[in-house]
Formats: sequence, C-alpha cells, structure tokens
Amino acid sequence: MSALRLLAPDGSLSETPLQDGAGWTRPTAPLRSRVAYAAAHVVPKAHADNTPGRPADIDWDATLAFRRNVYSWGLGVADAMDTAQRNMGLDSAAVRELIARSAEVAREEGGAVVVGVNTDHVDEDRIPLDRVIDAYKEQLHFTEEQGAGPVLMASRHVARAATDADDYRRVYREVLASASVPVVLHWLGQAFDPELEGYFGASDWQTASSVLLDIIGEHPDKVAGVKMSLLNAESEVSVRERLPEGVRMFTGDDFNYVGLIGGDDRGYSDALLGAFAAITPVASAAIQGLDAGDPQRYLDILGPTEELSRQVFAAPTFYYKTGVAFLAWLNGHQPAFQMVGGLHSARSLPHLSRIVELANASFALEDPELARERWHGMLRLNGLDLGKADA
Repeated sequence: MSALRLLAPDGSLSETPLQDGAGWTRPTAPLRSRVAYAAAHVVPKAHADNTPGRPADIDWDATLAFRRNVYSWGLGVADAMDTAQRNMGLDSAAVRELIARSAEVAREEGGAVVVGVNTDHVDEDRIPLDRVIDAYKEQLHFTEEQGAGPVLMASRHVARAATDADDYRRVYREVLASASVPVVLHWLGQAFDPELEGYFGASDWQTASSVLLDIIGEHPDKVAGVKMSLLNAESEVSVRERLPEGVRMFTGDDFNYVGLIGGDDRGYSDALLGAFAAITPVASAAIQGLDAGDPQRYLDILGPTEELSRQVFAAPTFYYKTGVAFLAWLNGHQPAFQMVGGLHSARSLPHLSRIVELANASFALEDPELARERWHGMLRLNGLDLGKADA
C-alpha cells in the first residue's frame, strides 16, 4: 500500500496509508429522495493573468467539464454563486458568460441548474434602494432568458442601503413580483461574507428569520425554496418547520449537512452545497443509499465527509473556495492548482495537508494515486524533501 505524506503546522512530515478508491457507482436513474445541487467553482487558464484585481480569464473547457461530471453523478449544478468566487475574483462579464454557458451545458446534459442573481455588476459601493431593486431585476431577467433557475443571493448593496427590516421587505417584494419563475432565496451568513452582518435587518437569526418568512409569505408562489448558509443547524430547522407548503429548504450548512439532509420525523433539508462540489461521487453514493431505503448506508458514506468539509470551510470561512479548487485539482478535474484572483494562495500548506488526510480517510479521492502524485509534487515544489523512498 502506498504511503501518503502529511505536513504538520510545525513543519514535521508524517505518513498515513493511502486508501484504495471506493469505487462509487454512478446512478442509473435520477436521484429521488433528495434534491441536491453542487455549487461549482471556476477553473482559470493556467497561463493567464489571473492575479488579484484582474478580470477572470477562465478555462472554459475545464470549467464546463467539471459541471458535466457533476451531472453524470445525478446531482444538479448551482452556478455563479459564492463558490464560483462571486465578489472574490469573478467579474461581472465573466458572471454573465458563465451563466449562459452553464445553462447551455445543462440543456445538453439534461441536468438541473440554478444560478446566482445579485447586484454585483454595479461598481459603486453604495446606491439607493431603487437602484438596488433595478440591479437585481436586471440580473434576474438575464438569468430567466438563459433558462436557468434563479437564486436570489444576499446583496452587499442591500446590506449597506437598508436601514431596517422594512427596507428588506420592500426590496424582496418588488424583485419577487417581477420574477417569471419561482426563485430560491439565499441567506448567506457573515462567516461567508462579513459585509452581510445583520442581513434582513436584525442582528439575531430569530428576528431575521421572521422577516424572511414574512417575505416568503407575501409571495409563496414566487419562492421555490430557501438556501440557508448560517452554519447553524438550529436556525435552519426552525425556518424549515415554518416554511409554507411547497417551499423547500436547501441546506447550505457545510458544517452540519449530514443530519440536516438525512432528517428525522420533523423533516429534512434538500442540498445546495459547495461541499458537494468537493465530494460529488461520495454525495451521490450517499443519496443513492437513501433512494434504496437504507439510511444507515447514507450515514456510513456521508458521515465521514463532514470533518473534511469542516476543514475546507474552517475560519476564515470565505476562503473555503481554495479547498474546493484544491480537491478538484487533486481529483484530476483541472490541470493546475490555480484560481482567479490568485486565491489559491489563501490557505497554508498544513491546512491543505489536513484536507488531503481527511479526503483520503473519507474516500473523497477519486484517483488516489493521482492525488498522491500531485500532492507530493506540491510538497517538493515548496522545498520539502520527502526522502528516497518516495522518489
């Protein structure tokens, strides 16, 4: 059995056995028991100037091939969201092209796609609420024209301009009224974006959730679901139990998704997760277990991945995208470990080493020998001598 080298924070090297691949099987029919979207990242051209502050120069072949792979495992794709580096390197021109191209791939593959709708094409930091509403509508209508499902993302412009909960109610009321198809509302917590602190006009999630439910209650026919990304299972269950009939809860909780998706006699959440882009085959196999009426198999497969996800999404959480791209590189889905905006430098080598260790333990390495080769090469590139036995 091959040995996998690991790097500790103090610089010491150790090794652990490299697990054989789990041999997960692609589904032969659509997944039934849960709706699951993997929030996908983008792959830059390795030779391009994807440095901080520069427009994104995307490797479209690799980026779209990643989405085709997600579809092959029975999951849907959530695109042009924070995992794709919205507000962290993906500029507005690239966002529009990504949405159009991703929607086309979904049609070709017969897959489900939802995409982020935001106000981030507006350059000014602060704009009045009327302009915020118009900006939301502009992106919403473009998304509808492409045939993708809209996810109404939390907007920094709303957070800056709103003075109270009624301002949030007004913005969402007017945007929802203009939607031609039901949308998913995304509540992104401040761990993912500190500028969204106090979203929905309240500092505590209990009050904020009441505002969210008021917004849904005014237009239940315009809301397909809610994606909650507060990293707080209690808040998600509380909102989930109060949603109108027909409105789904999509967990965005990358810390607690196993129990939330598995559910109990109080209900369950569907999934819209950046974590599922990192562990697509494992997530598919687990949901196939639920489809087969085997909740224990679901837990046995997906349970070990939660520790991996907690490492990927460790504070500062908004740098989790680096771990997603790192695993995509280890698993052969992109030619180089690079990200737009230079964000591949946002995590330390020991942090990445722990990701490798946990991915190995949870059978999230799709080709373990390839992952080992790439990781060891990265260690050598950074001046770490692995010894003759690993040559």
